[in-house]
Amino acid sequence: MFIPNFLRRLFKPAMRPRAGFGMRERSVQCMGPRGLHRMAYVEWGDPDNQKVLLCVHGLTRNARDFDALAQALSSDYRVVCPDVVGRGNSDWLEAKSDYTFPLYVSDMVTLIARLGVEHVDWVGTSMGGVIGMLLAAQPHTPVRRLVLNDVGPLITAESLRRIGQYIGKNSVFPTLEAAENYMRQIGASYGPLTDEQWQHLTRYSMRPVEKGYISNYDPGLGTPFKMMPILLNVGVWDSYDRIRYPVLAIRGAESDLLRRETWLDMAKRGPRAKLVEFPGVGHAPMLMSEDQIAAIRDFLLAADE
Repeated sequence: MFIPNFLRRLFKPAMRPRAGFGMRERSVQCMGPRGLHRMAYVEWGDPDNQKVLLCVHGLTRNARDFDALAQALSSDYRVVCPDVVGRGNSDWLEAKSDYTFPLYVSDMVTLIARLGVEHVDWVGTSMGGVIGMLLAAQPHTPVRRLVLNDVGPLITAESLRRIGQYIGKNSVFPTLEAAENYMRQIGASYGPLTDEQWQHLTRYSMRPVEKGYISNYDPGLGTPFKMMPILLNVGVWDSYDRIRYPVLAIRGAESDLLRRETWLDMAKRGPRAKLVEFPGVGHAPMLMSEDQIAAIRDFLLAADE
């Protein structure tokens, strides 16, 4: 049943999202330059809640990175976590050169339309934050609050070279234990995680094959890295400066992708982001710990108090 926004505001205390809704798996058809592709997503919380939080992962990650955050916020939000095309349970593109930000932004607009809401709040880790910035900078953007997790308007060439060393190398791991050891190696900068959290990340970062397990993303994602020499930092300051809604900029204190000076500048220009930094973490905080989740919850819900 459609309820006008003014009535929702009047009866807000009586319209809290209902408890007891677990995770649901969904998908949406999106249009790319060469045809349709399917984008998978998971959804938490009351499916009738018009207050939606979209959580978008990093370059080689997937929707299940946000399980802890989604569960923590599902009583306040309908939390939607997509597998960006080429990752997780989403389709792989035939033309690897189509893995571009314009396509990712277009897919998110399609997803928001499917959800049937006018506005969303956004949490984006690394690549997911760049997608969020590009969308939030558009006229008539649906993004009303934006959390940028260890990413900003300037991405260092150093971090891109590091990522280029492993992306697209689809090694086969004979066991999940071997895969977890690999995850702990390439994810050392994630900071201190429990054994259970490493197992969770490994489980959803891998898929079974005949001789073991391989990373659960299209190795063709490495194509853009192979097509150009990474010599310079990559910047989207023009987009950041056009954002007119509240921004929270999270930084891992040891990050090589979001320089401290860039992070500090984000508080001085454009939307003048609120800054939060976590010690002992590099790129990127996994948003699984209580302090990281609390920082996001406090920012997102502050406007409702």
